[in-house]
Amino acid sequence: MMLPFFPPDLFDDERDQLLEIVHDIGTGADQRFILGERTAAFEAALRAEVGAAEVVACSSGTSALSLVLRAMGVGAGDEVVVPAFGCAPLASSVISVGATPVFADVHPWTMTVEPYEVEEAITPRTAALMPAHMFSVMADMPALRELATRHGVWLVEDSAVAQGGVLEGVPAGCWGDAGVFSFVQVKTFGTVGEGGAVVTDDVDLARAVRMLRNHGQPPGRRFEHRVVGTNSRFDEILAEVQLRRLPGLQARLERRAAIADYYTDRFERLVKRGVQPPPPGRDGRCFYVYSLLVDQRDDLRRHLADRGVGSHVYYPRPLPAQEAFAPYTRPGRHWPHAELACARTLALPIYPHLTDAEVEAVADAVCSFPGGPR
Repeated sequence: MMLPFFPPDLFDDERDQLLEIVHDIGTGADQRFILGERTAAFEAALRAEVGAAEVVACSSGTSALSLVLRAMGVGAGDEVVVPAFGCAPLASSVISVGATPVFADVHPWTMTVEPYEVEEAITPRTAALMPAHMFSVMADMPALRELATRHGVWLVEDSAVAQGGVLEGVPAGCWGDAGVFSFVQVKTFGTVGEGGAVVTDDVDLARAVRMLRNHGQPPGRRFEHRVVGTNSRFDEILAEVQLRRLPGLQARLERRAAIADYYTDRFERLVKRGVQPPPPGRDGRCFYVYSLLVDQRDDLRRHLADRGVGSHVYYPRPLPAQEAFAPYTRPGRHWPHAELACARTLALPIYPHLTDAEVEAVADAVCSFPGGPR
């Protein structure tokens, strides 16, 4: 048995469609390859899907964060509170606009940022809070929404991994003043390349993002540059790909959730033996990655590899411990829960085309880890 963590066949069933799309757009009379009718249609489809007033497609989830911060006027002298555990863009996007990331520790089980840690990090210079959903769990957005409102700062919701998640009836991406999605291959709505989107109910904010993504030009006003923008435009081929894949998204999400339910049911018996599954349930869940917390993480990873099961370690170091971001940390600060998460997380395969037999085999391999119940 060989079950890779990153499947090489994500789009095998869609190969003929992909070739057809490339041919149709490549030979089209208008020769429009970016920001055309398909991109507009894709944005409209996502607006309907999440119930947001505006969706602005751009080149990646990372650029979506930077665009949002710039559109909000966040810049030099400002601070943005971000999780100490997570993906590099949480910090780099803040630095890219000239602001300073302030790192807050995370919850020891969910690995999402702790609201009380966020509040302690807020200062008069704080311009925004930027929580991130993590693996299969959405952040505590009701508490963070209340915090942002009470302190009068922006709330940017990094929903790059959480598209399709719903918390208390509100879709991921719609809790903040703006949210972002990522369409990189392995995300819940991944595509055959890079891509992202900004989601917001703030029409003025969306208008600013649209200009910034296209060299500061308003829509339809080529060579009229009102602000200093960048190139973060969306590809027409990818827009058509995502339009065709969108109707199947809910079924893929349900399959991911069903796999996670099965894993959690199997692994709850392992808690006393140092293997902790994520919190059970469906509310506030996204199932992008199914990540265990394991006391003997590296031993379990070798154990799984010996049985042909791929796994992956996300974020082996907290963001403030990374060389690129260490200069922005406050002296004497520690993030113990983030550090513990880095030492214990181990992600298992959860892609939707896993068969029941393959899912059972993964669970069997974990449960056969020495010291755990069989």
